[in-house]
Parts: sequence; structure tokens; C-alpha cells
Amino acid sequence: MKLQRKLNMLNKRIKGQGMTEYLIIVALIAVAAIGVYSFFGQTIRHQVSGLAAEVSGQSAQDRINESQMTSAQAASLADINTNLGNYDATANTGVSQP
Repeated sequence: MKLQRKLNMLNKRIKGQGMTEYLIIVALIAVAAIGVYSFFGQTIRHQVSGLAAEVSGQSAQDRINESQMTSAQAASLADINTNLGNYDATANTGVSQP
């Protein structure tokens, strides 16, 4: 009887550990997705908007041009050396570092 209880408790601990690991992985994926979206957010919005316009039969040339422009801005920001000291000045506002 005692052995059965110990086995049940061990089984519950293993399930709890698996769930904890799963939650950590999901949290890391969410943080990565937020980072990617914050970096390429405007480009993604313009591309989806252009796709929606094309599917509905409208011209999306303006949205495609906006997407290309924001993509170029994101590429130029990626070349800037950003650290914790100058993050606000470089990444958030797009101002190049001195």
C-alpha cells in the first residue's frame, strides 16, 4: 500500500515537471515572437494589408511600397550596434547612434 502511494506521488511529480518544462518553452517562444514582431511589425502589417487588398481585387502597390520602405529601415537598424545603454535611442526611435 505504501509503495503504491509513493509510486503515485512520483508519477504526479513527473507530470508536474513535464508541464513546467512545457510552460518554460512556451514562454520562450512567446518572448521570441514578441521580439520579432516588434522589430518587423510595420513590415508585417504592410505585407498582410497588401495581401488582403490583392485578394479582394484591389491594387496594393502603395502597401507593397510601404512594406519595402519599412523593410529597408529595419535592415538599416539591424546594422547599428545596440546595447542596454543606447537601446532607446537606436532600436525604438530609429535614431542612429553617435
